[in-house]
Amino acid sequence: MSLNLEQKKALVTEVNEVARTAQSVVAAEYRGLSVTQITDLRAKARKAGVYVRVVKNTLARKAVTGTSFECIAPQLKGPLILAFSKDDPGAAARVVKTFSKDNDKLVATLISLGGQLLSPKSLDQVASLPTREQALSMLLGVLKAPITKFVGTLAAPHTKLVRTVAAVKDQKAAAAG
Repeated sequence: MSLNLEQKKALVTEVNEVARTAQSVVAAEYRGLSVTQITDLRAKARKAGVYVRVVKNTLARKAVTGTSFECIAPQLKGPLILAFSKDDPGAAARVVKTFSKDNDKLVATLISLGGQLLSPKSLDQVASLPTREQALSMLLGVLKAPITKFVGTLAAPHTKLVRTVAAVKDQKAAAAG
């Protein structure tokens, strides 16, 4: 379905606004997927907070101009679907990775994270990035560890004294009985 000039401008503006605020982008070739499969991919992406759009490459190049994803513009070739992670940098990669397990015709071709172009082989690494909640819990664990060890160190002499007294008491009770 061809778009008129106003629709193309609106599409470029929409994708540009999403790209300006996105954390990462994954471009995947979708050649051979049916409409129902792409609809299923869009539904899964929506649940994960990922913006998915099929855009012609010339319009996509214009849309990413002026964003941190400008590095992908020269590499856009073939029928591609763009998946932008809005809040979680690994969300788009996780959606593409899990969907491509069941549908081998969806192949990741480009990944950009933090303004850097990554190879398609790094899809697993980007997909394994922790979510915000996971990262915060890991940070909390790191912050809590020194305090826990300090309290354990302070309590250790008293614990050893109590165990020694209990062992002496048990020895005397065994010798008397």
